[in-house]
Amino acid sequence: MEQKGNDKGWNPYVAGFLTGLLLIASVWFTGKYVGASTTFVRSTGFIEKVFEAERVGSMEYFKKEVPKIDWQFLFVIGIFIGSLIASTTSKTFRLQGVPDMWQERFGPGKAKRAIVAFIGGAVAIFGARLADGCPSGHGLSGSLQLAVSGYVSLICFFVGGIVVARILYKGGEGR
Repeated sequence: MEQKGNDKGWNPYVAGFLTGLLLIASVWFTGKYVGASTTFVRSTGFIEKVFEAERVGSMEYFKKEVPKIDWQFLFVIGIFIGSLIASTTSKTFRLQGVPDMWQERFGPGKAKRAIVAFIGGAVAIFGARLADGCPSGHGLSGSLQLAVSGYVSLICFFVGGIVVARILYKGGEGR
């Protein structure tokens, strides 16, 4: 299958430059580094607080990380809105339950795709919490601070992504 809108995407240098400006602005104006994984944990606590406030209040983690809507929560919402704007303006947006590349490799089954996506998300969030931060927190914000760990994590994220993609999609054969 031919990829649609492949040449209409954002220039990666411009996108990288703008991301760098966002990181600098975040530190400059808020004194906080960019990250997203804590937002998902706080959101879960925020939702659970509606049903069992006492239980959330007794959890050790939420004594220091109070479930709330803050700048980081709005940052994650902004990622969604920005992605939506970018994909619609480049005319690459489309609702799709099973991506073309997945369908070519594994078939059109939505249930299988949903299960694998859920497991992948669970592993990713577990890893982010285990590492005390997500790729944007460690990689982007860490490298902004010129921390060796930031560069090591960026390299590991890219290598891990390449290895998994090559295993899952056999290097994109037939594309």
